[in-house]
Amino acid sequence: MTIAQVLGPGEWLGAEIRDSDAWRVTLDEGHRQEVLAAVHAAPGEITRESFPLPTLGPVLRGAREELVDGRGFVLIQGVPTEGMSERQCEIAALGLACHVGGIVPQGPDQAPLMHVRDTGADPVQARTRSYEHSGRLGYHSDPTDIVALLCVRPAKAGGLSAIVSSVAVHNEMVRTRPGLAELLYLPWWHDRRTGDGPDSFFTKPICVPRAGGRLSVSYGPDYLRSAQRGAHVPPFTHAQEEAMDLLDRLTNDPRFALTMDLRAGDMQFLNNHVVLHSRTAYEDHPEPERRRHLLRLWLTIDAPRLETTA
Repeated sequence: MTIAQVLGPGEWLGAEIRDSDAWRVTLDEGHRQEVLAAVHAAPGEITRESFPLPTLGPVLRGAREELVDGRGFVLIQGVPTEGMSERQCEIAALGLACHVGGIVPQGPDQAPLMHVRDTGADPVQARTRSYEHSGRLGYHSDPTDIVALLCVRPAKAGGLSAIVSSVAVHNEMVRTRPGLAELLYLPWWHDRRTGDGPDSFFTKPICVPRAGGRLSVSYGPDYLRSAQRGAHVPPFTHAQEEAMDLLDRLTNDPRFALTMDLRAGDMQFLNNHVVLHSRTAYEDHPEPERRRHLLRLWLTIDAPRLETTA
């Protein structure tokens, strides 16, 4: 198998764009008023048509183009969350997201969005989900085209979001360790964390070629390692361990990573095919009403990814 580097705007280095504002979109007062008006007038079902954004809508369509055909991430700043109830924040998140892509239901209840906050769940437990605890998360991708996070409240300390171009990491592996890069195109065992039975485990490659010379990277070291609990799942080979060690070194390399300190009203959109994301551990305020709270949405642009159960 011969693996080639993938060219295009999806390859970037955090060190080179850290000080750029090209990936930020700051809402002006007119945009903010449109969001507020749409939130207050929204019916029960949120759609692009029921959440009109006359001037902000074209901006979000531009963000969609950047997500699909550009660097693969956009940070929207200035969503007017202050003074909103939790339900109004949900409506705002859903309404903005509808102008970028189609909402993909999440979790066992097939909810349109997920609340990301520390529930006291033990991150060591195999069935604990990443949105339920305050521990550090390894670099990973979510199982839909786009993941969006609206920050309602940041943590007292920590909880920084970090992203990396999975295309850049892939290309570095091809340049330096092509044999290990080839392994990424073979099936690996993954864990859905839905139980202890065989249905919780499935195989798919980490890297999948896409049309037009593009690449889709589905990585998540926490879920790959927890798959080892499966009775029928074989242990990692030495080469697989080497590949994961190299992936983890590269994704945590300051040359590649870009860190964002999400504040209230920040909404981050990431293309899961070409961007991996992480989070530092965080400390919460003691008061429940001040604790870290984000809203996570999964979106589809064209078709779902290979594995959409999570």
